[in-house]
Amino acid sequence: MLIQIKNSTPPNTNQFALFNLGFRPFFLGAGIFAIASITAWMLVYFSYGTITMTNISISQWHAHEMLYGYSMAVVAGFLLTAVKNWTGIPTLSGKPLMVLVMLWSIGRVLFLCGTSFIVWVALADILFGLMLMVAITMPIVKVKQWKQLAVLSKVVLLWIGNIIFYFACFGFFADGLNYAINGAILLFISLILMIGRRVIPFFIERGVATKVQLKQYKWLDISILVMFAALFINVIFLKILSLTMMFAWVLFILNGLRLMNWHTSGLWQVPLLWSLYLSAWLINLGFFFYGLQAQYSNLSILTLHIFAIGGIGLMSLSMMSRVALGHTGRDIRNPSPWIKATFVSLIASVLFRALVPMLLPQYYMHWMLVAAVLWVLGFAIFVWIYTPILLRSRVDGMFG
Repeated sequence: MLIQIKNSTPPNTNQFALFNLGFRPFFLGAGIFAIASITAWMLVYFSYGTITMTNISISQWHAHEMLYGYSMAVVAGFLLTAVKNWTGIPTLSGKPLMVLVMLWSIGRVLFLCGTSFIVWVALADILFGLMLMVAITMPIVKVKQWKQLAVLSKVVLLWIGNIIFYFACFGFFADGLNYAINGAILLFISLILMIGRRVIPFFIERGVATKVQLKQYKWLDISILVMFAALFINVIFLKILSLTMMFAWVLFILNGLRLMNWHTSGLWQVPLLWSLYLSAWLINLGFFFYGLQAQYSNLSILTLHIFAIGGIGLMSLSMMSRVALGHTGRDIRNPSPWIKATFVSLIASVLFRALVPMLLPQYYMHWMLVAAVLWVLGFAIFVWIYTPILLRSRVDGMFG
């Protein structure tokens, strides 16, 4: 008789695992930098500190760091993890991942000192982007998943946008600052729309208590893709205000229809679902105001923050919260009860930064401070919850 003896020893979940997979260091780094960067920005804005800038304004520095700093860290962590799942081929881990994280970190720390070290900031950022593109391209090409190159193309364009930004920092192509910042906002929204179409309805169908099948229409997906491409080309190259208004409002209608098809009442019981869904609607609200700003230019900075906080900020925070649980072997249906507070803080932040100032503009600086405090609070809670999760090995003992 053969007796099989099972090892009942539980896996060691206290092992240091920060560089096992891309989402771990980049999600943690993004959360910490989201706090540090906005804190530094508020100190400078309210004259409690100074950062010396040459050829760029402090506002342009702030925009760059939230887009090419914070947001790119989230994209790096997400794609290094997603490409491994899509292709079945391991992405960076260990020392190569440490090098990639180090390049990103050097850029962020040195740029907090202003443009004094701009050569090293630019070099670190450009090498970071190049290494990231290679890391996610090689597995895709190896298994010939050509459809994933659509995602890669956005990363390439963001890398080019960052290069254009640094050219402007060195005194060349001054208009490049606007191209780099406005282009990045739209490219990140494009990435969210593309990846969101794949994952949000999937998450909803499998995350609600009652079985549901959401309606999907290929014509609607293609229409949104074409209309967004038209908006991007017009905003960056043609700059015809009437076309901007038309494309943005058509997007508002089409994307709103798709979001209504994704709705089911059960999602409001699951924080990791309603946060994604509300962020998608805030992006859609951004399209409405993007069209409106073509006639009222004073709305442009407020519209930018609907996209930046409500779209990129809340969506990335929701995705990081879900991915970090799922890829460490934890139950995504049972997140920390504090996670609701992170999402509520970000939603309140976009209200005070973008929507309340439209109604009470005379208190603009007050609303700006409130929004910043809420942003920092939301990410502080995220870092507090997820630091031990991201540092320690999976609870099921698997590598990742």
